[in-house]
Amino acid sequence: MKKRFFTVFIVPQDPSHIRKFRLPFNLLKTILVICGISFMGFSYILFDYTNLKFKSHELNAMRKENAEQKIQLQAFASKMTDLEFQMAKLKQFDKKLRIITNMEIPAGSNQVLGIGGPSPEDDMATLGGAREGLIKQMHSDVDQLKTEVMAQEKSFTELQEYLFKQSSLFASMPAIRPAKGWLTSTFGYRISPFTGLRQMHEGLDIANAVGSPVFAPAAGIVSRVDRENGLGKLVFINHGYGIVTKYGHLSEVHVHVGKRVRRGDKIASIGNTGRSTGPHLHYEVVVNGVNVNPEKYILN
Repeated sequence: MKKRFFTVFIVPQDPSHIRKFRLPFNLLKTILVICGISFMGFSYILFDYTNLKFKSHELNAMRKENAEQKIQLQAFASKMTDLEFQMAKLKQFDKKLRIITNMEIPAGSNQVLGIGGPSPEDDMATLGGAREGLIKQMHSDVDQLKTEVMAQEKSFTELQEYLFKQSSLFASMPAIRPAKGWLTSTFGYRISPFTGLRQMHEGLDIANAVGSPVFAPAAGIVSRVDRENGLGKLVFINHGYGIVTKYGHLSEVHVHVGKRVRRGDKIASIGNTGRSTGPHLHYEVVVNGVNVNPEKYILN
């Protein structure tokens, strides 16, 4: 079979130096196939390189995002640890207050708050493979913390109400002397200066000049302003909690029934009205209808 050739002429500017090449058809075909394969291989490599560069860019972006999430999760885990510590301190404070005030300690108050899971360092070590689980655990911890906060808020509300009642009770205690002067007669049995017989003296007698001020020993409401043969001009103050104080032999009364007074307010003036041997204040404390020794309440 006769070989087939392709003839290639190279014609330079000078026609006298024309060059001619003869290429066998099979060789040319082989060269073309090789060039085609080479072009396709180069195209694939170029495409793969471009795709690799794009994926590398995406990978860097994901790494950056992952690093940011890592920092956020670490900060979140740190905050959860701080909140756990603060909640533990609040629970201890709550317990101390209840012991001091003799209030009942709720059941389960000694339980330790179960928050945090692994430490932030452990979290970061396993972040690549368990990030979703870690986030889920943190959400669970947040829900538990909310429950603890609500329980603690309820406990502090109970403490606040109790302390308010105690504060109100203390404000109602006749804790100061109602007048300055000399204690001329105490609570208890004594010889009556009028009859010479032994009788019960149901209060304190504080002697001072006529017009000396008489002060409310505690907060309360004036419940009675009156005059009797024995105690002369007198005032009653209802302090609540079953406590009533009584003031007799007054020269003047500076309050009226229904007047709300505070500890230290001037309510009257010492006098010599009624059956009295000299100017003084007769002062009584009545608890649930029974006269008690006023000196047991006086703190000053």
